[in-house]
Amino acid sequence: MRVEQTEAFTDLLTDVMAYYGKDVSTFMVDVWWGACANFEFEQISTALQRHATDPDRGQFAPKVADIVKVLAGTTTDRAALAWGKTLEAMTSVGAYTDVVFDDPAIHAVIEDLGGWPKVCRTDLKELSFLQHRFQESHRAYTGRGQFEYQRRLAGDRSPDFEFTSRGIPLPRPALVGDQAKAISVLKNGNQAGKTLISTLPAHAMRLLANAQPVELRA
Repeated sequence: MRVEQTEAFTDLLTDVMAYYGKDVSTFMVDVWWGACANFEFEQISTALQRHATDPDRGQFAPKVADIVKVLAGTTTDRAALAWGKTLEAMTSVGAYTDVVFDDPAIHAVIEDLGGWPKVCRTDLKELSFLQHRFQESHRAYTGRGQFEYQRRLAGDRSPDFEFTSRGIPLPRPALVGDQAKAISVLKNGNQAGKTLISTLPAHAMRLLANAQPVELRA
């Protein structure tokens, strides 16, 4: 959701809770907003309507965990989907190309696993173990909610400073998944993952105008 939708979100939550005869406090609004801010307003409205019309759960006022579970699925579901997306990109993008996923938790996990090139070059016999580590770590980051991550996962190429020192634009990253969300990950991440926070340079955003999204097989 966008900040300017705060009032509409508060009104929606107030109306829903009034339906169940309950009041809405500032604390409640803050908790709901923090949990639902990464989703679209329309998605949240639909999820609340689904809850209200559910023959079993709809008899009781929704808790934020109920709605988040509907919107995002369980952390196990999300981790499995994230692994599938990453595994496909390991083949379709490869170790030599910078990549930006539409899920910041994937970036944090891959940094912990040694970086994009190392993950791409995992031996087949180690793939099952990698999957286990990936999904365990992804669940942990998703459960944490807030964490630092690299804004782009660098391929096996020259370091960024060799490009910037010569005035050469960084190579185009492959955008994996939802393109708008991938660009948001790129804008909001750190230059060097968990060790250095910096703003996204203007030339990197100009580069995105020509970035090609990656089509993953269904």
